[in-house]
Amino acid sequence: MANDSSDFGRSMAIATSGLRAQAGRIRVISENIANAESTAQSAGGDPYRRKVPTFSSALDRTLDAQVVTLGKIKPDQSAFRVRYEPNNPAADASGNVKYPNVNSMVEMTDMRDAQRSYEANLNIISATRRMIQRTLDILKS
Repeated sequence: MANDSSDFGRSMAIATSGLRAQAGRIRVISENIANAESTAQSAGGDPYRRKVPTFSSALDRTLDAQVVTLGKIKPDQSAFRVRYEPNNPAADASGNVKYPNVNSMVEMTDMRDAQRSYEANLNIISATRRMIQRTLDILKS
């Protein structure tokens, strides 16, 4: 029985690490979406640069299990979008304005994926809790 309870704890901890990682990913995606149409503070300057979340795997020695963590948040080095808007205060000498390299459709797709992963981890936690409760109910009878 002691082994079963440690398995339950391990399952919960692994799923919880997934929840935290996906929540961080959702925060980064939300920041990208919020800044999708922002421009530079000064004429000809660079606007917001899209951020890309990464994940890393780490060994949790107390659980003897691999857990996932939100890794480094890296800048997307792809080109900025450029529009000709000579009256915009952020325009350069040629009248071009740089906009962030954020594609809202890509961000929404990533957001949907992150939400599904979050929900999957939440379902694992719920199922584990139900198994623990059933085990306790059996032991009581």
